Amino acid sequence: MLQVQHSSMASKISTVIFKIFLLSLQLHPTKSQTWIRVGYHEPAQRVIPISEINSSLFTHLIYCCADLISPSYTVSLSESEEQYFSTFTETVKLKNPSVTTLLSLGGGNANYSVFSSMLNSSFYRKSFIDSSITTARRYGFEGLDFYWEYAETASDMSGLSNLFEEWRAAVTLEARNSSKSELILSAVVLYSPDAYLQPHPIDSMQRYLNWIIVDPTEYLTPVTSGNFTAAPNALYDPTNNVSVDIGIRGWIEAGLSANKLVLSLIYFGFAWKLVNSADNGIGAPANGPAISSSGIMGYKQIKEDYIERFKAHVIYNSTYVMNYCSVKTDWIAFDDVEAIRAKVYYAKEKGLLGYNVWPISLDSNWVLSQAAALQDAITISPEDNKSGQNKRPHRFLVIILPITAAFMLLVGLVIYFWWMRKLKSKESVESVQESRSQVNNAAAAGDFNGNSPTLILYSLADIETATDKFSIENKLGEGGYGPVYKVIIYVPQGRFAKKGIEYL
Repeated sequence: MLQVQHSSMASKISTVIFKIFLLSLQLHPTKSQTWIRVGYHEPAQRVIPISEINSSLFTHLIYCCADLISPSYTVSLSESEEQYFSTFTETVKLKNPSVTTLLSLGGGNANYSVFSSMLNSSFYRKSFIDSSITTARRYGFEGLDFYWEYAETASDMSGLSNLFEEWRAAVTLEARNSSKSELILSAVVLYSPDAYLQPHPIDSMQRYLNWIIVDPTEYLTPVTSGNFTAAPNALYDPTNNVSVDIGIRGWIEAGLSANKLVLSLIYFGFAWKLVNSADNGIGAPANGPAISSSGIMGYKQIKEDYIERFKAHVIYNSTYVMNYCSVKTDWIAFDDVEAIRAKVYYAKEKGLLGYNVWPISLDSNWVLSQAAALQDAITISPEDNKSGQNKRPHRFLVIILPITAAFMLLVGLVIYFWWMRKLKSKESVESVQESRSQVNNAAAAGDFNGNSPTLILYSLADIETATDKFSIENKLGEGGYGPVYKVIIYVPQGRFAKKGIEYL
């Protein structure tokens, strides 16, 4: 019975260990598409040369942007910019040969009428698609990015749907005919589907694009919210129904998979003019933009010209997930290291495909990009890592924790079997001792009916001698079975040798 219990318990513990092993595999599943770190480079903001881009911090770099001209509706590169387009891929691969480059088409200054006309004509769409593939291959780009966020009409949205489907078919056919890797296709959208007048072609985006970059900027700026300071790129905003989180959840609820979305990290901020320098929190009274007509400032300018030069005290607000500082009446809201780390953590927790730096040229000595890459390697919340201590990577934890648990269960199993074996041995010893005690007790009690070889039998002659022939002097009395005599018997030999008194 005890052996059956042992087998049952061992089976249960083995099952638990196996389940923990399966759980460890589930905690670290095989990803269908690798986490990506994208960086946008805009030559119009040529703060750093292409050769100084730290491409090792990124998996993908996007060169922005080639224009679209009419009436041919083909991709256009100006002579002054063509040299940069032509050397971009070759240059950034010197520091990181594995980096993938994409050519972005459109941009913030794209002409609405040209792009709208292209979308609404199958002939113009084909012209655009063919020229985009040709241009990408000519300059060594491995993907194409459609950066046009300004579709307004239902016709525009229908044209976008057709474009993405036809573009995918064209790059697939081109790759098959050329034996080259298929070009990546991506697109940029505004921070939320609610920012558009018409529904976006979600199904087409989901099916035909590799990823979608969500641009969360310009919903609270000194121009649109000039009377009060605000968080222009807040991850969460308890005072408004607009935030990065609301926008991301909006796209997912609209039908896009989380692993199709790429979160933008903005490397610029905005400055407000405070009414009172002493009242300098979020929501403080202001008189519109400061420093420039739009209030926009690159992180490099904020870091070097204000924080370092004026020793401005930077405050991180974890409720909004943003930073701000003030110098006299200039109040600046932006993302510093803490906010960047928190947003990368958010992107991973939400199961997004990755993050996008916008634009990389506005970083200051790669401080923000390095912070993003560091947070990418760990899974703990930045709130738990403010001290800057080194933390174990998520991959290490996923492997070591199940192994530790299984080891502890194995040790428990060994201890259990050892204890049960000891208990069984103790029971066996006690059983033997009990048997011996019963034999000794039986012998001591005089088991005359037994066949024990140690039993001593006395003859009538011995008894007569011991009672002096039943002398009256040795008579003790009478009972139900007759007279009782005192006898003295000597047993001189054997291990039971003794002198004692018996009553007969």
